[in-house]
Amino acid sequence: MSDLRAELAENLDEAEWEWLIPHLERDAVILVTGELNLLDVGVAIAGDQVSQVQQWIDQQLITKPSETQLGEWKDQPQKWFCTLIVQPYVLVQAKNSD
Repeated sequence: MSDLRAELAENLDEAEWEWLIPHLERDAVILVTGELNLLDVGVAIAGDQVSQVQQWIDQQLITKPSETQLGEWKDQPQKWFCTLIVQPYVLVQAKNSD
């Protein structure tokens, strides 16, 4: 599992809102709340930790972006996200405004 974690850690990145639009159009974006560590979520998804992932879904700690959120992000084209690709998904976590 540590190899998976190390491999995913190399793929952590940042993306501007507009860069996520193609992934949103194919319904591949998963929003991770700031309460969770993006890398931990990626490891759980890639490692088929179904019960852990389901618990986060049930607690609404990982979700699909809502229409409200999408509207807010569209109004903030310079908004940045931390990202992690775990095929076929793109996990995103909103960055705090500085």
